[in-house]
Amino acid sequence: MRKPTRRTLLRSIGAAAGSAAVYRTMDALGMLGTGAAQAATLDLAPGTGEGGHVVILGAGVSGLAAAWEMSRAGWRCTVLEATPRPGGRNLTVRGGDVLTEREMRQEVCFDPEDHLYANLGPARIPYHHRTVLGYCKAFGIDLEIFTNDNRAALFHDRARFGGRPVVARRVLTDMRGYVAELLAKAVDRGALDTELTADDKENVRAMLTSFGGLQEDRSYAGTNRAGYKGATVHAGLEAGDAEERLDFGELLGADFWQYKLHFSHFLNQNPTLFQPVGGMDAIVRAFAERIGKLVRYACIVEQIRREDHGVRIVFRGPDGAERAVRADHAICTIPAPVLKDIPNDFSPETQAAIESLEFVEAVKVAFQARRRFWEDDSAIYGGISWTDSDITQIWYPSNGYHRPKGVLVGAYIWSSGPGRRYSAMSAPERLRAALEEGDPLHPGYAGEMECGISRAWRNVPFQNGGWPRTNPDAAAALREGDGPFQFAGDQVTALPGWQEGALLAAHAAAGAIHRQFTGR
Repeated sequence: MRKPTRRTLLRSIGAAAGSAAVYRTMDALGMLGTGAAQAATLDLAPGTGEGGHVVILGAGVSGLAAAWEMSRAGWRCTVLEATPRPGGRNLTVRGGDVLTEREMRQEVCFDPEDHLYANLGPARIPYHHRTVLGYCKAFGIDLEIFTNDNRAALFHDRARFGGRPVVARRVLTDMRGYVAELLAKAVDRGALDTELTADDKENVRAMLTSFGGLQEDRSYAGTNRAGYKGATVHAGLEAGDAEERLDFGELLGADFWQYKLHFSHFLNQNPTLFQPVGGMDAIVRAFAERIGKLVRYACIVEQIRREDHGVRIVFRGPDGAERAVRADHAICTIPAPVLKDIPNDFSPETQAAIESLEFVEAVKVAFQARRRFWEDDSAIYGGISWTDSDITQIWYPSNGYHRPKGVLVGAYIWSSGPGRRYSAMSAPERLRAALEEGDPLHPGYAGEMECGISRAWRNVPFQNGGWPRTNPDAAAALREGDGPFQFAGDQVTALPGWQEGALLAAHAAAGAIHRQFTGR
């Protein structure tokens, strides 16, 4: 009999006793380096929740994690999910899946190959989101790099550069060069004499020359960092001519600098980012495999009430009959735009916080391309192109490189106006609009696509939006809880829209209830 490996052992422990036990085991085996134990697990001692009953409203990532952790501690957990599937906004679609939005029905048309899928909800995991990565490690979910920032991708402003897209490496290189030249001139003219010593000034000049690729006279004349003219981009056998610098006035007039240029500098967009191999729903499936029996699907919550010292949740089951479940506590992960209309016994302060949360009108459109033209024609391997058209972004897949076909995200919208416009369209109208708006970036774009799918989260039953706009006061109020009610989901955190926030909220809610129950 083959001796079990550490990986096999840890997977077995994770399946039987939870992620906290996995990390305790790893620590005991000396497998955690300094600080690695801060990968944010909830450590509820086994058996300490025996005799307690919690009802969890919603089987999104937050609800699933709360049920997983509390059930490992001995809690009786009942999860009520309004839809036929777990995951909430964590949604990966593949060929043959069916999507509904109110009266709209779409069948996913992708070919049945493992790389042809679209993450229509969360799609990337930053390296410092240690909780979600901790679950991926504990559950044995394989990860691959998600390419967020790609210098071969495109920037497009309809009013600048003749309406033509510009390659990102040119925009970034020239903007750095021009800014470095301006600052160098300021130093040379003595504008910073009160801030800099003579030695500092020399160091700043040297730094700016290197940073911006400046000439000896500290002027910016362009640099081969922007690439070379012609199809090869690089120098090749003979260096040839570097790309001409872009016009500074055009760069300033475009919207690139407002945030697109430094998008990857935002903390949650910093490399390295990851995605589960085969789709983001690998996380949902891993939870569901472990606690699927605790979830009651197609159970629509109709009332949330206090009863004695506990809760009574009235819901309508898949057969249409009204039922009630009683428990000691409830963890509510229902999105605020849905929750605000459910009759409840929340305090006025809690209800006001719920009603003040506004959700983003997020939309994604994904296309299956007959060939990977972005790789073949433009050497774009993963990453994001930007446009000031409503589609906002085009995402190139970070998997399936050099395979015949690929699924490209042809629109990722989160601004209110564009989101509302696309949400009001029919499914065919969305596809036509996204193809039209993508054509300036990739001429002949529509002819490359075989089919497409879209998701407007504002129209999705039991979601009514993508994720909450930042509202620290409302989030803080909900984190306080309300008697037997605790609230979870990314909506109660400073990480709206991220699975890390949803998981941290689940841990906080479960921990608060557990401490009340055990007195510790």
